Amino acid sequence: MEPVTAGIDLGGTKIQAVVTRGGEVAGSDRMLTPYGGDVQSVIEAVVSTIHASLSSAGSSARDLRAVGIGTPGSIEQETGVVSHAANVPGFGDRVELGQLLYDALDGIPVAVGNDVDVGVLGEHRRGAGRPFHNLLGVWIGTGVGGGIILDGALWHGRGAAGELGHIVVEPDGRLCTCGRRGCLEAYAGRIGMERRARKLVKDGQRTKLFKIMERRGRDRLTSGVYAQALDEGDKLTKRLVDEAAWALGIALASVQNMLDLEAIVVGGGLGDRLGQRFLDRVFAEMAPRLFVRDEPPTMLLSELGDLAGAVGAAVLAGG
Repeated sequence: MEPVTAGIDLGGTKIQAVVTRGGEVAGSDRMLTPYGGDVQSVIEAVVSTIHASLSSAGSSARDLRAVGIGTPGSIEQETGVVSHAANVPGFGDRVELGQLLYDALDGIPVAVGNDVDVGVLGEHRRGAGRPFHNLLGVWIGTGVGGGIILDGALWHGRGAAGELGHIVVEPDGRLCTCGRRGCLEAYAGRIGMERRARKLVKDGQRTKLFKIMERRGRDRLTSGVYAQALDEGDKLTKRLVDEAAWALGIALASVQNMLDLEAIVVGGGLGDRLGQRFLDRVFAEMAPRLFVRDEPPTMLLSELGDLAGAVGAAVLAGG
């Protein structure tokens, strides 16, 4: 059997795995991230998704040549150590993720990258970003993340490049989860949007958001909840989405004016669910703020969707 590569997208809510053969997805699996667990339970869950993906690809563990994994947090590229990934159970402190997976997989090589970076890498090599050498990937979900491709390669800076969500769009504005005020993420990430929605409801405004959330059996406002509320014409949701588009337009125009990129690819849970109408709204806010208005970047939605991070992780590992 031809050798295969596994790619894992590790998040606080789910673990998405793929197995690639010859650069194409041959199998996949997904499971919930163990809630309230520890590092070991997360490692066991990751290994389980790898084996399930191998099975769906018609392969076995002896065919596996390498594993890539994308995770939130700060990454030490050479050692595979992850820090500050607080939304993954047990990952709030320093975790030797690469070594732990290497041991659990009996010596299979493991490559570790930031989750947004590998998602952007996946889109660049296998998705919407293939025609371009210089692009920005914007992942809009719980927060807002960014990844930069320059001259065909991921740009890491000194290790923290691409923190798009913490570009300040309004000095002394809304409080961000990072503790500062006015960050993009406070306006365009799901956590920031939900905080805003709850405040507006407390102030007497009406919305269908929380009724939809309850009907769907959720305990928070997910991307699907926002999308459904928009479809139902909820005015407060439209206001929140308009505010998110406004903030993204400011941030993306600033990045474009600095880097003069060929393309911007928008993905992540919220980006995927809100789709083209949201992308158009963001561009409408961005375009008037561009220094070179007659040559804007190509605006694209993620082609790989939920699989972008896992596919990019496989690419990171050489698959």
